Amino acid sequence: MGRKKIVFILVLSIIVISAVVSWTGISSNDGQGTYQYETIRGEKVTIYGKGLYKHMSAEVAIQGIAQDYVTLFIAIPLLIISLILYYKGSMRGRLLLTGVLSYFFITYLFYLAMAMYNEFFLLYAFLMGVSFFSITIMFMSFDIIKLSCLFCNNTPVKFVGGFLIFNAFAIAMLWLSIVVPPLLNGSIYPKELEHYTTLIVQGMDLGLLLPLATVSGALLFMKKPLGYLIGSVYSIFLMILMIALTGKVIAMGMAGYNIIPVIFIIPSFGIISIICNILLLKNVGSNE
Repeated sequence: MGRKKIVFILVLSIIVISAVVSWTGISSNDGQGTYQYETIRGEKVTIYGKGLYKHMSAEVAIQGIAQDYVTLFIAIPLLIISLILYYKGSMRGRLLLTGVLSYFFITYLFYLAMAMYNEFFLLYAFLMGVSFFSITIMFMSFDIIKLSCLFCNNTPVKFVGGFLIFNAFAIAMLWLSIVVPPLLNGSIYPKELEHYTTLIVQGMDLGLLLPLATVSGALLFMKKPLGYLIGSVYSIFLMILMIALTGKVIAMGMAGYNIIPVIFIIPSFGIISIICNILLLKNVGSNE
């Protein structure tokens, strides 16, 4: 079986199963509703109490539902479009497909690690695994030197690479502002920990994604061949992630949470990331 057929089967399974998972997260509403829960640390947390995310805190459950909307109505259509372009032999389609698959991998890695155990545990594991192996196959399909030569000489790689580095720095400062103060004052546990065992998102970002963004941005800024690949892929991933984060912020605002100043910061990062991807992809020449 050829690589394209394998990718088609894997991506099709991601489309179908993630659509089911996302729609269930959005539409499920069974349960008693919000209630107070005392954590092992003696703190009170408001539990969402409804639907697929009924055992999660109200704040995080709302964000999960918002991300399900983005996955269903933005990420899945982008995955379909990129798969079609990839099948037609488009290098833009190949880069776009790899970047969108990265969004699905990270999304369901977080769902598997952070979401309270529910009936979709095995589906989260499936989506994470299939996305990972799909990304691996896609990355192995690139000729890095040939890819870097396909980009126009005037591609604004310094702007895109600089934004990736700046975004990583800004998010790192945000997460450190949550983690460090309790360590300094001796309270240890941030209030954002709620009833969870650890800060999964902050840990994954600080230890993995933000360093990767920094390296990707630096390599792209310096016009290194590898930078054109991982910088482009990370930029596409970041674009969808910023859209998802914007949806989360809006959902929290609608639920009455304070969203100042993130309501200005996250959408701004989202708009810049969209511009970055337009600039990158329009400067990719034909690979045929």
